[in-house]
Amino acid sequence: MATDAAARAPLELTLRGVLLGAAITLLFTAANVYAGLKVGLTFATSIPAAVVSMAILRFFRGSTILENNIVQTIASAAGTLAAIVFVLPGLIMVGWWSGFPYWTTVAVCITGGVLGVMFSVPLRRALVTGTDLPYPEGVAAAEVLKVGSNSRAGDIENASGLRVLVLGALFSGGFALLAKMKLVAEEAGKNFAVGGTATGFSTSWSMLLIGVGHLVGISVGAAMFFGMLISWTVLVPYFASSGDLSAGIDALVGGTFRGQVRFIGAGTIGVAAIWSLLKIIGPIIAGLRSALAASRARAGGATLDITERDLPIGVVALVSVATLFPIAWLLWSFSAGGPVHDYPVAVIGGTLVYLLVVGVLIAAICGYMAGLIGASNSPVSGVGILAVLGASLLLVAVFGHEADPTRTNALIAYALFTTAIIFSIATISNDNLQDLKTGQLVGATPWKQQVALVMGVVFGSLAIPLVLDLLKDTLGFVGMPGAGPNALSAPQAALISSIAKGVLGGDIDWGLIGIGAAIGAGVIVLDELLGRSGKMRLPPLAVGMGIYLPMALTLLIPVGAVIGYFYNRWAKSSGNPEFAERMGVLAATGLIVGESLFGVAFAGVLAWANRNSPIPPNDAPLALMGESFETVALWIAPLLFFGLIALIYARTRSMVRRAPPASEPPVDQDIATYR
Repeated sequence: MATDAAARAPLELTLRGVLLGAAITLLFTAANVYAGLKVGLTFATSIPAAVVSMAILRFFRGSTILENNIVQTIASAAGTLAAIVFVLPGLIMVGWWSGFPYWTTVAVCITGGVLGVMFSVPLRRALVTGTDLPYPEGVAAAEVLKVGSNSRAGDIENASGLRVLVLGALFSGGFALLAKMKLVAEEAGKNFAVGGTATGFSTSWSMLLIGVGHLVGISVGAAMFFGMLISWTVLVPYFASSGDLSAGIDALVGGTFRGQVRFIGAGTIGVAAIWSLLKIIGPIIAGLRSALAASRARAGGATLDITERDLPIGVVALVSVATLFPIAWLLWSFSAGGPVHDYPVAVIGGTLVYLLVVGVLIAAICGYMAGLIGASNSPVSGVGILAVLGASLLLVAVFGHEADPTRTNALIAYALFTTAIIFSIATISNDNLQDLKTGQLVGATPWKQQVALVMGVVFGSLAIPLVLDLLKDTLGFVGMPGAGPNALSAPQAALISSIAKGVLGGDIDWGLIGIGAAIGAGVIVLDELLGRSGKMRLPPLAVGMGIYLPMALTLLIPVGAVIGYFYNRWAKSSGNPEFAERMGVLAATGLIVGESLFGVAFAGVLAWANRNSPIPPNDAPLALMGESFETVALWIAPLLFFGLIALIYARTRSMVRRAPPASEPPVDQDIATYR
């Protein structure tokens, strides 16, 4: 009977599904690496991966909803792991690495990612099946899979979704190409004097930012705009007033923002991160108690339903312990010749304990945050800030503040390397439970999904260092030696490395951090008051990001949030609201993917144009127009930019109107409780 049941079981973990997941992984990992380095934010890949998967697998015989679920699980895990770029470029910025050693980078991503999967396995019953957490992105991905499974209407919706995703990508990538050809301006901005001080205005004509704004939503967009106003209308003018205007307005404004205001933003982010963690510790403990009670109740030996079969806890424990050995070797080889080897057993052993304790806590916290607000909106960067702060303080406790700059730099690098492994745990656990929620709603086998998550970690780990090295060698990162005009800001990595340098070097300005903490506390109070009044929230972490990020990377995110807000209002009044909202998500994702993939492709063009190392290097190999066209390009850019944005949303609405009306709910009735 068991053999017959197995024979009748629908296809789930298949070779073609794994290969398709690997192929989609390359696409979305490259896009997420670029987006993370450009703006400090990444996007969830579950829904676009599900749409692409269904559009392709429908041509193969016997494809099932469970097979498509495995494809999106692999792709989303790998895409999420790309957030490691929030840490690793810091090793370039502090001058420890000159490039990204391929196998070392792969090993950091794999070991941390696998631990993230293992730590989240015991949390599935606590935070997925035994809770009413909404898991907005997991539920949305399940809806996409269910609508597209074995129905003509679903096929039509999938085709429309893929079309709008590609169209958004073409518009976004096409505009980025015109910018590199110098036919339209990439940025617009000006710093100016105000009385005895100065401030500035800037924006980047980036469709990626519009897409990000749509996905993060109106509350996050408003919070980032509020933070930006604090930064540029209050903090920059205040601190610039004591500066030297004779040195030049641009130098004064830029130096004030980088040297003072960003550390205030770091303080705001840190307090907001701590508050976020404190708010969810109680529910996490309650969920874990519930899971243990359920486990004891099942200890009688009853056969588990297929949807309750996780990886055996013994396997989870064995893999977790086994992963510590390569991590120990990585830490040993990375720190060779440095001060860590003065006390290797104590420091590396202590680091392993720190990784285990903090890793388990982070897996629970990030999983809960993903369930509460979605993987895209989870403040994982705040977790990274706390992790590097903890790692740095532990090293100070052992070594104090070193007088030798070389030894100090070695300790800074070690703190960043440790944080990179923790960050891999955080990003993957942030995504895993979201995917397991999708699997629960479509009837998937948990252990097969957990195996697919490990595969996604491996595929993403193999791709990430290649993209990182290409972007570093061609575009570079702001703050690294030799960075050119196309350099990516890598804002999260810059912040995390600055914190490590400040703590271990003993020169961090705690006064600036304290001002940021006070702002963060005030925003927390305001957010709680807004929440109790039933009005729109003001997420404190987003306010901190608005203070910390340059205006060029911030201004259009609130604009995208407003566009997404009005689009979703229209979607709710359409004949098929859920499909209309998903189409908006796919259009926004296309805007992100198109510009991101073009950015990676442009890095390849730069590499080719500079293959013979010309001096000066060719930073604009695609340019068709010279400096005399810059004024015209400045006027063309906003007109064409917003014209294309209007066109993509108009096309999206048109496709929604032409789609067949929803004849019945595409998901089970109980899913309404997760909205």
